[in-house]
Amino acid sequence: MADHRIAILGGDGIGPEVVAEGLKVLDRLEALEDFRTERVDYDLGGRRYLETGEVLDDETLDELRRFDAIYLGAVGTPDVPPGVIERGLLLKLRFAFDQYVNHRPVKLYPGVTTPIAGLTPERCDFVVIRENTESVYAGAGGRLYAGTDHEVATQESVNTYHGVERVLRYSFEEARRRRGHLTLVHKTNVLVHAGALWMETFERLGDDEFADVTRDYVHVDAACLYFVTQPERFDVVVTENLFGDIITDLGAAVQGGMGLAASGNLDPTRRAPSMFEPVHGSAPDIAGTGRADPVAAVMSLGQMLAFLGEDAAAARVDAAVGALLSERGDERPDGSAYSTGDVGDRLVELVAS
Repeated sequence: MADHRIAILGGDGIGPEVVAEGLKVLDRLEALEDFRTERVDYDLGGRRYLETGEVLDDETLDELRRFDAIYLGAVGTPDVPPGVIERGLLLKLRFAFDQYVNHRPVKLYPGVTTPIAGLTPERCDFVVIRENTESVYAGAGGRLYAGTDHEVATQESVNTYHGVERVLRYSFEEARRRRGHLTLVHKTNVLVHAGALWMETFERLGDDEFADVTRDYVHVDAACLYFVTQPERFDVVVTENLFGDIITDLGAAVQGGMGLAASGNLDPTRRAPSMFEPVHGSAPDIAGTGRADPVAAVMSLGQMLAFLGEDAAAARVDAAVGALLSERGDERPDGSAYSTGDVGDRLVELVAS
């Protein structure tokens, strides 16, 4: 029997609510499949920062490093200045644990309404692999003469061969596991230096090691168009950090909204824990109302289980989510007709069916 140590970061707003429903599903899966989890809760996020002035201290970071995975709800409150939690917690975890792959599925399930007229599930099933530790998120840059008429702000994009090669290699391997097609998204006609590094490495890997994977290149602006008009042209998409941050939210809209957007921040080497989270944010305006939709948190749980090697449990999650979305149509929890907890209860039933 496999055992996995999971750190639970409920966070702020609706984060603890949706994580609680995911853990109900996990409890049921452990009763059905041959694995167990040890879970430890951590109080991290905006609320803790407001109470203590701390975001993520080194001692807690060292504790988290000893887990197999991190299950995150959402962090952030309106009272915390922008960037404090994002850089002090989320990016700190990604960089400290070298979670260099951000894995975002874009999948339209039957019964889900999409803003794209005529789009069917058969035409929309791809993943976006976003490089997760470089580009402008590396933090290079600064401000000169701040607060004056001569102020200068720079934000530099950092791209290394090491970082580019390893995320491209992961993407080729992911394409090989799926339908065998990989698309690089960048802006090589303008960002000629970074673009050349990405394109040359993409072509070299494809020629030398992944000749069985077909390749395509699309400018990032064209990718935004094709996500909407031709999502079927994509199987695996790989891109740099900033572009990936932007186009994955467009992908979420195509698949039915942020409430269905799951993600994994991965260290494929498994030297440190990977982190799995819905990307809908903390939504403080609906916290405690029973209106939060836990589906993306449960989908993220499924990604975590797949990464931990619990393929049967992950398949149960995907089937249960598909069944739930098909039966409920456009309805969402509203706290009266049915609530966040009702959705979790139904998913618990469906993973066992």
